[in-house]
Amino acid sequence: MDISLLSLAIGLLLLLIPLFFLWKLRTGLVQATLIAAARMIVQLFLVAIYLRYLFEWDYPWLNTLWVVVMALVATHTLGERTHLPRRIVAIPAFVSFMLSALVVGFYFLCIVLQLDHPFTARYFIPIMGILMGNMLGVCVLTLSTFYNGIEREQATYYYLLGNGASRFEAWLPFMREAVIKSFTPCIANMAVMGIVALPGTMIGQILGGSVPDVAVKYQMMIVVITMSASMLALILSLWLSSRQAFDAFGRLNLGNK
Repeated sequence: MDISLLSLAIGLLLLLIPLFFLWKLRTGLVQATLIAAARMIVQLFLVAIYLRYLFEWDYPWLNTLWVVVMALVATHTLGERTHLPRRIVAIPAFVSFMLSALVVGFYFLCIVLQLDHPFTARYFIPIMGILMGNMLGVCVLTLSTFYNGIEREQATYYYLLGNGASRFEAWLPFMREAVIKSFTPCIANMAVMGIVALPGTMIGQILGGSVPDVAVKYQMMIVVITMSASMLALILSLWLSSRQAFDAFGRLNLGNK
């Protein structure tokens, strides 16, 4: 069932509820919310337009190029959100996003779905998109927590190194904290999925006409592949970025952007 533009406009009026309380409580977030809502509307309509053409053309090289663009945008966003120098996060993040998305994505498309043509736009682009989005959120939190933790507790870090710990052993407490902080929400959401919360992907499929059991199977796989790709991406991004962030003696050198 489609939603007309008039119905969509009426539905968007629900934003007045959070906007009213944001204004009433003097949070200063009204303008930011309006700008974010406007950006969302424009961006999603643009997505609908170019995805329509991508689906019609369905060229494997063009679909792959679009995934590369998504990875570049995700890399740029990660740099902005973590406030880490580009020399440290740019190449590691891009490589981590692309490699993790391709490995996990093709496993799902080729082995689980058993598609003859995994580059088909209808499957390839949405799967890569949802993987990129989840990997970005996890990596932002992980990298921020890891490097900020070492900066904040340099005395502890250098104490470990000075007492014979290997570089990995000195990193381990900070890596553990970063992984716990980034994956705890994922695990919590997984635990209540289907009882407390019905995920958006499953609801979208049901509203689009899929039977519930098919929607449930896809939702289970979406959760599994996003968690797997996110874990792979955060490990790769930590490992690759650390080669630029630390010198030969294990000293952290973030420098300037």
